[in-house]
This record gives sequence, C-alpha cells and structure tokens, in this order.
Amino acid sequence: MKILLKDGSSLEVAEGASAFDATRQISEGLARAALACEIDGEAKDLSSPLHEGCMLNILTFDSPKGKEVFWHTTSHILAHAVKRLYPQALLTIGPAIDAGFYYDIDCDVVFTPEILEAIQAEMKKIIKENPQNKRFVLSKSDALEKMKENPYKVELIENLDENAEISFYEQGDFTDLCAGPHLYDLSKVKAVKLTNCTGAYWRGDAKNKMLQRIYGISFMKAADLDAYLTALEEAKKRDHRKLGKELGLFLFAEEGPGFPFFLPKGMVLKNTLIDYWREIHTKAGYVEISTPIMLNQDLWHRSGHWDHYKDNMYTTVIDETDFALKPMNCPGGMLVYKSQPHSYRDLPLRCGELGLVHRHELSGTLHGLMRVRCFTQDDAHIFMTPDQIKDEIKGVTALIDSVYSLFGFQYHVELSTMPEDHIGSDEDWQIATDGLRSALEEMGKPYIVNEGDGAFYGPKIDFHLEDSLGRTWQCGTIQLDMQMPERFDLEYIGADGEKHRPVMIHRVCFGSIERFIGILTEHFAGAFPVWLSPVQVKILPISEKMLSYAKEVQASLSEAGIRCELDARGEKIGYKIREAQMEKVPYMLVVGEKEMENKTVSVRSRKEGDKGAVSFSDFISGVKAQIASRACD
Repeated sequence: MKILLKDGSSLEVAEGASAFDATRQISEGLARAALACEIDGEAKDLSSPLHEGCMLNILTFDSPKGKEVFWHTTSHILAHAVKRLYPQALLTIGPAIDAGFYYDIDCDVVFTPEILEAIQAEMKKIIKENPQNKRFVLSKSDALEKMKENPYKVELIENLDENAEISFYEQGDFTDLCAGPHLYDLSKVKAVKLTNCTGAYWRGDAKNKMLQRIYGISFMKAADLDAYLTALEEAKKRDHRKLGKELGLFLFAEEGPGFPFFLPKGMVLKNTLIDYWREIHTKAGYVEISTPIMLNQDLWHRSGHWDHYKDNMYTTVIDETDFALKPMNCPGGMLVYKSQPHSYRDLPLRCGELGLVHRHELSGTLHGLMRVRCFTQDDAHIFMTPDQIKDEIKGVTALIDSVYSLFGFQYHVELSTMPEDHIGSDEDWQIATDGLRSALEEMGKPYIVNEGDGAFYGPKIDFHLEDSLGRTWQCGTIQLDMQMPERFDLEYIGADGEKHRPVMIHRVCFGSIERFIGILTEHFAGAFPVWLSPVQVKILPISEKMLSYAKEVQASLSEAGIRCELDARGEKIGYKIREAQMEKVPYMLVVGEKEMENKTVSVRSRKEGDKGAVSFSDFISGVKAQIASRACD
C-alpha cells in the first residue's frame, strides 16, 4: 500500500506495516532517532498500524512534539519507580512540560533529596530492563473498576465521556491511565535527572489536597544532560530574584505575596524602559491614555471577560454595586473610543496605555517578577477600518522587532487560532486569522501555527524571545479582535456617510514591564547596558583629600545627565572597587592626587578593565554617546 510522507513524497509499504516498519524502510538512522509519529496529524506510537493513503510524520527529539513524547514517557518511568519503592503511593498526573516533566504524587513519605536519588536509581534500572510499552483500551466502567483503589484516577475517568474508550499503558509490571503516545524503546532514555520536589495542589486548587510534585529532565545523550545542568547552574547565578535583592532593584514582602515593591534603583530601570517605550510610540503615531484600575462588573460582563476570566479577577462592592480590578486594559480602551464620534479620517487611531492590571494567580505559581498578581502592561489598542488591518499588523510587527533587536534578542513567531471557548462567528474568526496570516507572509516572517490557542475574542500572533541562556519567553503579542467593537457598539462614519464598525488590534511589546525587567536582569546577569544601568558611574576618591574634587566630578556628571554615585566612605580603594564591581556599575572613576592636579579621571570599565587616566570631558562625551545610542552589546 502507498502512504504519504511529510515532505510530500510517497512510500510503498507492506499491508499491515507499522509506523516503525516504514521508518526503518526510509533509513536506519531515522529509525534510531524516531520516538513516535503522527498519522494523519494525530500523535501515535511507532507500533501503530498504517493504512492506505495515510500521511505519516516521524517525531524525533529535535521537534517539540518529539520531546513531549520523550519526557512524558520518562514521567511514567518515574511513576513506575515510585510504585516499586512505595507501593502505597497514589499517582495522579505526569505531563511533559517546556523543559522536562513532572509527576504529582500523594504519598505519606516525604520525598527528600536522598529519596529522589533512590527513585532516580530505580528509574535507571527500569530503563535497563527496557519493558515494552503496550497500549490497551477499556470501557469507562471497566476503567473505573481497574482504578478503583486510586481516587485521583477515578476522578479523571469520571470526567470523560460515557462512551469513551479509555487508554492505558502497560510498562512491564506497571500500568497507568494515559492517552499516550509513548516510546516503544525505553533504552533511548540515556540520561535522566530528578531535579527537585515541590508541593502542588491537586488540579491546582488550594481547596484540594497538597501533593508532592517531582520534577525531572531526560535526554537521548548524556552530554546533553551535562550541558543542560551547566546551563541550569548558570541560570541560578542569573536568577532575577537573587540579583534584584543584591542590586537593590525590587523586593517581595509577606504582606503582599505576588505584589512587587520597586526600590529606588529599580524605579530608575523601570522608568528608563518606560521613557524608551514612550519615545518609540510617539514616533509611531500613538497617543497615550490612562484608564481606571477598577470598573463596575457590568463592564466586564459586556466585554466577555467575566465569563472567561472571573476566577482570576479581584472584586469588591462600592455603593452596593459590584466592581472588579481590571485584569486587562481593553474594556477601558473601548470606553475611551466610544467617548466621542469618529470619522474614517481619524483611523487608524493608536491608543497606548501603561496600565496597572491585577490577576489572581495561585500562590504556587508565583515566581518573582515572571509571575505576579499585579503588573504594568504596555498595552495599545488600535482602531481601524478593515482595509487597514494588514498595514497596521505590519507596523506593530516592525515595532516589536525593533524593540527585541535593540536588546539583542532572537525570537520566533506563533500564530494562534480559534479556541473552543470563543465568542463571535466562525466567519469573523476566519477573516481575522487570514488577516494575521497574510501580513506575516507578506513580511516574510516564518511562523508556527498554534492551533486553538487564540484569545477568546480573536486570533493572535505571539512573539517568543530567546535570552542569552537559550530560554524562550512569550512577551509581545498582536491580537486581532472583531468581537469587542461589536459588544461595545463602536462606530465610525465612513466615506459614504454611513456608520461602520471598526476592527481593533490589542498588542503589547514588553508584555509586562515587570516581567521584561526580570527577563532583562537574567539576560544581562544584572550587568545592564550603560543606558539602562540605575547607576552608570561610581566615583571613588582614594582618600578624603580628594573628596572636594570628587564632588566636582559628581556635579559635572549629574549636569550632563549621567546617573552617578559618590563613594565617600573612608574605606581602602581596593575595597571600594570590588564593591562597585559587585554592583555591576559600568564605569568606576578613581580619583587620586594626580587626577585632581590634572583635572582628569582614572577610568575602570566593567567590560574592559583599567583604561587609565583620560580627559574628564572626553569621558563624559563617550558615556553620553553610549546612552544616546542605547547600545546593548
């Protein structure tokens, strides 16, 4: 029989051939790398049979879906090992995540680092035994009977359709409820490491029991695990929570979990980014607005956020009326547009807003500035005519590209399409999705389609940037919305004198000012470029005799718009230099008798080391040029 391959070619295979048979027929090298497959777009085990005319795609570790199968299978090896060592343990779920896997387990034994080592050793034994994964299905009633000793699995099964065939995987002496697919050959897991264990509520609900979540990572090569662990150690050194405290940028307090406090130096960094944001948006034709952080509940019903987002919203009652803190800026932006009549000549209208939003995140998901409960969203809403959609999307894409390029970030683009939980007609969604797609294609931007992950009101383009450690972060987004203008009855008068409905774009560049600061802190390891550094120059007099001249230097720097600090303490100069280096200040000016006599400064650069004595005016000119250029190298 004939099957089709991803590259468009066809392959003749024997009747009843499996995906693995076809893979070996293509090449032994591909067979060694193969982990699972897609048959007609559906992820399957390699043992799955093929049929006439089917489309076959082989998944390897180089692909995101291949990694997902690899890491999900390893999570089952973890569960297998736990059940061997602790038969009383109750297993819940064990998915693959962005980097590795976890399994949530209910067990009366606390999984200490020593116990994790023992579980990891047992995993390696299972891998060496290499039991073959065998998939089988049961009816719902039989599945409930099989899992009756495990209330967590029973709950999962009860939530499935009554007539569903429910799949299990048998891995030697271990069986688990699972949709799959899985590796057919566990020996492909050449390296595995359990990284830590934390608490996690069942189904993420604080009302449920606290479980133990074991995290891990695995690879097909031991060298890849070594490289990963090295990168992990580097990431710990760059952790923005650690650096934020050491550099005096921000803090978190028990009195406000998830609500960041910005310290003076952190505010300098934050405001410098905001100044840059305002500058580029003014040049791009945006006007800036500000909307209240609290609005009544009726507004959130009208926008659709209440039905889709109420569990993440903070609410209160004022004058017997229900209010909510805004989790998004867009409904307020609708009211701004609606506050006055508009003509087609006014469009596109680009409204930017640095809006403080609040979202209730579960305590277990909070993570420094990366996941908080309030943040400043660098939002903008663009109102336009339908024929302006493509050009506006191109303009926003170019703006986001300029921001990421400035900081030296590489990025990739994802196009997210209509989710199941959406508002609006399929026709509107198709028009909106085609608008985003055609804009990307006309710009020559490669993109990945992320099916079903759009916002509830429209499709979106997401920008995933890559930092200096190769980690990716979703920051910028462009969302095309035909639903909210309808819900808020927005209008403009067209060239024909008739009323028309505008289309709108929701978009952010940084995503969240706070999160972007966290990303930048880790990307630069706290050694911010000169233009962003809270303190750009540190003045270090050798002794008290030079203090008067040091103050002259400080005054001249401040007058030139250069952020500087004077270390007037009676400490030895070597100690002062080391402290300034720890603070990651770009420039240190050592002032001694010679510098005072010659009206010069001795420059130490964070990047280049000791540069010797230079003319003070030349130094100021050089630093001002760096600041003006916003150089980030």
